[in-house]
Amino acid sequence: MKEGTDLIRVFVYGTLLVGESNHHVVAPYVLSVRPGRVRGALFDAGAYPGLVLSGCGSETDVEGEWLVVTQEGLNRMDELEEYYGPDARNDYERVWVRDIRREECEGWIYLWNEPRGYPRINGGSWREYARRKQEHGSML
Repeated sequence: MKEGTDLIRVFVYGTLLVGESNHHVVAPYVLSVRPGRVRGALFDAGAYPGLVLSGCGSETDVEGEWLVVTQEGLNRMDELEEYYGPDARNDYERVWVRDIRREECEGWIYLWNEPRGYPRINGGSWREYARRKQEHGSML
């Protein structure tokens, strides 16, 4: 399912997850949702996470969702994630990944190249971390 087709698969792991604060940005363009996992490390940037796929030591399984979206949905996510294209000055990069449990499941993901000095999120779930963070204040 490469970009040239009408339907595009994107792995989301933070505020674009169903029920999270930015899901409304892509919701009108979502055709299906399926759970998934990638290998990497999550970092707490305050209201949202960043993900680094490798090179930060002790990567873990990061849980998320595979969204199948239209081209307009991908365009909306690019805007939200401040992705302007290859070789541009982007906040997040958009790269192609495979699910670690179902190799037939692959698509785009938005990620950082390095942790940017943000604290590491222990575990692989933004939802769980955000819930604990809200329950305990920002003291995690």
